Order: sequence, then structure tokens, then C-alpha cells
Amino acid sequence: MLHTPLLRPLLLLAFFVSLNTLAHGQVIVPTDSLKADSLGKKGKKIVKPTENLYRQYDFGDLGRNILHPHKKADSLHKSSGIIIVPNVAANPTIGGQLGIKAVAGKKLGGDPNTLLSVAATSASITTKGIIYFYINHNIFTPGNKWNLQGNLVFAKTVTPDYGLGIGRSVPGESATTETLADPSRKVNAIHSLYFNFREKVYKEVAKNFFLGAGMSAEIRGNINQKDSVNNATPMSVYNNQHGFPQDHYVASGFLFNAEYTSRDNQNRAYKGIYADAGFRINQTWIGSTKNSVQFTTDFRKYISLSDRNPETVLALWNWGSYLLGGAIPYLEIPGTARDMSFRSGRGYTSQYFKGTQYNDTEAEFRFPILKNKFISGVTFVNMQTANDEQGTRLFQVLQPGGGAGLRVLFNKATRTNLALDYAWGKFGNRGFFLNLNESF
Repeated sequence: MLHTPLLRPLLLLAFFVSLNTLAHGQVIVPTDSLKADSLGKKGKKIVKPTENLYRQYDFGDLGRNILHPHKKADSLHKSSGIIIVPNVAANPTIGGQLGIKAVAGKKLGGDPNTLLSVAATSASITTKGIIYFYINHNIFTPGNKWNLQGNLVFAKTVTPDYGLGIGRSVPGESATTETLADPSRKVNAIHSLYFNFREKVYKEVAKNFFLGAGMSAEIRGNINQKDSVNNATPMSVYNNQHGFPQDHYVASGFLFNAEYTSRDNQNRAYKGIYADAGFRINQTWIGSTKNSVQFTTDFRKYISLSDRNPETVLALWNWGSYLLGGAIPYLEIPGTARDMSFRSGRGYTSQYFKGTQYNDTEAEFRFPILKNKFISGVTFVNMQTANDEQGTRLFQVLQPGGGAGLRVLFNKATRTNLALDYAWGKFGNRGFFLNLNESF
């Protein structure tokens, strides 16, 4: 059962729901929709680049050809932006997964410059005893005046724990320090109940530049790990050193962010930049177990390498999180696959490497294989680094990963891909990763 103090952060959720309503309510719809759609500032005509979807082939076309083999494609038909698919996946973190998933993409309003809004929801169960339900969204109101980002998660989880740090052993350390670092990367399973609410509201203050604020609350209860002496696993050692309870915690705080985006698509960009930097300030007076201040950065750059095939792209990504003061719960320490989409560091299990100072850098080459764009390919590399409590500094030790994969075009209207990747890393790590949409 969750402790009563764990529920205090929920009292602030209504405040952010009202912020969402306010953001939608302040969008002004022009009376002359034709003028708004066709004219930009000072009456200059907007020339919107078009993507020839008629020449592309996706799962909708495949279904039509199977069910109606003699029916020709309708070039005037507008594909739906909603996809409902079985949520079948497999990777080292979750094992085998079965469930259902829905993703949606739509441009709101009539302004052609409005960025694509995307949302997803899923319910699933895995062979490792994980039950997971989530809803997330990234919404741009007409004209990009507001950007709303958030998620809601309920889960029964089994979290693999490989210790704190980047897998570096320092001779002569104490037994508890050696346990915390776990240089042999021996896995410990941590069972828990998990709830997460996160919502950020951004306001555009200049072209493509947004300032935002919000709140995040991570609540974890019924934490159970196999530790009969209360100091035999990395999490037990960390909790004892930093004053956290062994069976529950709350990490609730305020978010203050600056965002710049010029991506041409939120699902699969061919060009543009996405950058976000911000502070998270956890406070005990809103229910957090400990006070802390973190600084996070997220930078992505997309370079199209072909005018004829613009989906031939070099994509670059750097994500980092840095503790500036205070203490954060062990399971909230940044690390592998702890970015907002849980997709970083392919080749390693989630949180395989982690530290209070953490950075991941990735590069991916994306290219079409079939002329109709139904099948594409990718190759990728990543490099992780983190500090630890043995004196290892950020960027002192680097751990590489990489792999290759195929992409199947699921929905050409929203550029939604089915992603199938095989990746590998050090310490014998390797695995198959199956998801919808690109990792970044």
C-alpha cells in the first residue's frame, strides 16, 4: 500500500490541468481562414513544401492490396493519423511484451506552419511480470502559440539494477562502495508499484523558441528487493548513505525549461533542430522525500543528405542530466534509457549505466531501401558516460554501443515507422528492440 505522504504531490495536478485549459482557451482562430492559411506576415504568400505521399507505400496500402487487390489507390484520399496496433515487443529490459498501442498525429487548426501534434497510449504485460499503462502527448496549438508536453504512467514494474556508475572498478575500495558500484554488472531485480505524472506548458516567445514551466511527480511504493542484510545491494547501500527509505519514495518538483524546435516532423524529422534545457527543483513541501536541483539538456540535429530522397538523414542526439544539489532517489538517477522516450543507449538494458552526472551521445544514419519507401534502414552508434561515488568523473570513462535496423512505413501521413533494431554493447549486452517511431 502506498504511504499517505506519497499522495501529497497529486494535490497540484489540478493546477496543471487548468493550465492546459488556459492554453487552449487563448488560441485565437482567424475569421478569414483562407487568408490565414495562405498568407504569412506582411501578406507574403507561404509556400509550403509538399511531400508526395502518393508515391509512398505504407501498411494501409498493403492492407488495401490484400483485401481489395484490384482497387487502385485514391490520390485524393487523406490517410488517417491514428494507428492502433498490437504492442508486441522484445528487449533485454522487459523480456517479451504483449499489449495494445495507439498512436496519433495531427496538425491543429488551419495554419500550415503549425507543427504536428502527436500522442500515444498503451497497455501491456511482459514475461518479466511488468504491467504498464501510459498516455503521453506533445501538442502544438494553431500557430504554435502553445506547446503542451506530458505523460501519465501507472505500472507494476521489475527494474533491473546493475549498480551505480559506468562499470569501472577502483581497487582498494570498501565492501559497501564496491557493492554500490557493482563493477561485475551483476543484476538485481527490484519490484515496485509506480506512478508518474508530468506536464509542461510552453509559450512561444519568438519564432520556434518557447519558454515553459510545469511539474513532475514520480511516486514509487511497495519497493521489494532480495536483501536480507539491508546493505547487500547497490540500492540498499545508496539509500542508507543518502537517507532514503528502502520501500518507498516520492520525487516531486517544478520544471522550468527553454525549448527551440525547427523540426519538420515530430515523429521522423528530415531536417531541423530540437533543443531543450531546463531545471528540475524537487521540494519536500510539495511531498518530495528529499530536496534536489537537476539540470537537463536535450539536443537533436537532423541533416537531410539528398534532395531526391529527403528521408536519407544523418541524425545526431545528445542527452544529459546533471545533479546540482541535494539527493534524488536511486531509481530516479539518470542513466541508460532514462530520457523522456526511454530509447537512449540501445544495446544496453535500461539503467545499465547511471550516475548523478550522466551524458549520452548518439548518431544514426537513415536511408530508404525500397523506392516506394515501405522499407528503410538505419545504422547507429552511441556513447554513454557517467560519474560514480568512487571518484570517477563525467567523460572519464566512455561505454560504446551500436547496431542496425529496418524501418517499415506504418503511416505515411504522419511518417510513423515500425522500428526493428538489433544492438549490442559491452559486458555481453545485446538484444532486439522493437518500437513505433524513431528513437529520436
